[in-house]
Amino acid sequence: MRLIILLFLLVGIDYYAFQAVKISGVAWPKSFQLVFNALYIFSSVYAYFYIISSATNLVDWRVTKAGQYLRALVFIIFASKFVISLFLGVDDLRRAITWIVNQFSSPKDFSLSRSRFLSQLGVLAGAIPMISLTYGMWRNPYRYQIHNHRVGINNLAKGLTGFRIVQISDIHSGTFTSKEPLKNAIRIINDLKADIVLFTGDMVNNVAQEMKPYMDVFSGIEAKYGVYSVLGNHDYGDYHQWRSLEEKQANFRELIDIHDKLGWDLLRNEHRMLAVEAHKVAVIGVENSSASPRFQNYGDLKKAYQGTEEADLKLLLSHDPSHWDAEVQSFEDIALTFSGHTHGFQFGIEIPGWLKWSPSKYVYKQWAGLYTTGTQHLYVNRGFGMLGYPGRVGILPEITCIDLYDKVSDTI
Repeated sequence: MRLIILLFLLVGIDYYAFQAVKISGVAWPKSFQLVFNALYIFSSVYAYFYIISSATNLVDWRVTKAGQYLRALVFIIFASKFVISLFLGVDDLRRAITWIVNQFSSPKDFSLSRSRFLSQLGVLAGAIPMISLTYGMWRNPYRYQIHNHRVGINNLAKGLTGFRIVQISDIHSGTFTSKEPLKNAIRIINDLKADIVLFTGDMVNNVAQEMKPYMDVFSGIEAKYGVYSVLGNHDYGDYHQWRSLEEKQANFRELIDIHDKLGWDLLRNEHRMLAVEAHKVAVIGVENSSASPRFQNYGDLKKAYQGTEEADLKLLLSHDPSHWDAEVQSFEDIALTFSGHTHGFQFGIEIPGWLKWSPSKYVYKQWAGLYTTGTQHLYVNRGFGMLGYPGRVGILPEITCIDLYDKVSDTI
């Protein structure tokens, strides 16, 4: 039934958008009209075949890396057609209002024909998501951006001034198609000479096996005091159809083992106490914790926190940023929390100092970058990899670099 409803909606959008295409091309040469219409119809046939074959398991598109691009192409096709339809909808609203007004006014020449101008405008507007989303898949998946921040901690111990933290998040290894750009990203991370590196969850899309081809790359991450990690919502295998509970549990054990083989210290509702320049730094890690009922909660912050009371600096890894408002801020001596999860929606506009927007802001209060309340800070990483759409538009993959300083004396 859901498939039928979806197809009904898509056919409606498709038919509506096609009207705009036909009207826009009235003055085009006949041969150009035929080619353009044929391409439009072919795109529709392909999209419907993909949707129906996937929903009925006629074809398993997931077995190849190309499958994610074929899926993304379907999304791009209908995103473009939806934009076109909006313009035609505006035109139909204009025509309806004009018709109603004419029923109560003196007769005059009136045509119910659709506006060619709005149809052409709709086709041009529809080209924007087509071009930008295609470019985002081709150019942006591995354009890693370093986001540098100085974060002031109240009464930070002198020996911790300049302590450098590098964060990555949301690897989603099942979406990768090449090793070489990943090797370059690891070189970028190591060149930052981090004191510690933090990974804040979602190593895979669904299954542990996705990470196997890239273990030799990610095992190369280096940090003076080690690499620490937590689990994200995708790491538990909750979104995969398992043949049995035992199979799901075996996959989870395999993923835990991967962290160990990478040399990453996985924190599952626990902490590690580091000795840094005669000071104690607590690295606290909770399993996935969210304020949203859409996600399973596996975290226990009280358990993870217990025993860190005497630490000079407390750092928390928590995958979902909604956890910060929901619970973390009640632990007032946790100075800095690191999260990911949102990916910045992989789509948006960022002009430093001027504009920062993404649809993600309508879902998450804290969705990308640094947030501060009182003496506590939250940093939300924009993600290292991708999920669903294998590209990025405006919101590029991130490597975070944070240097700490004493906010009171402001020295670094």
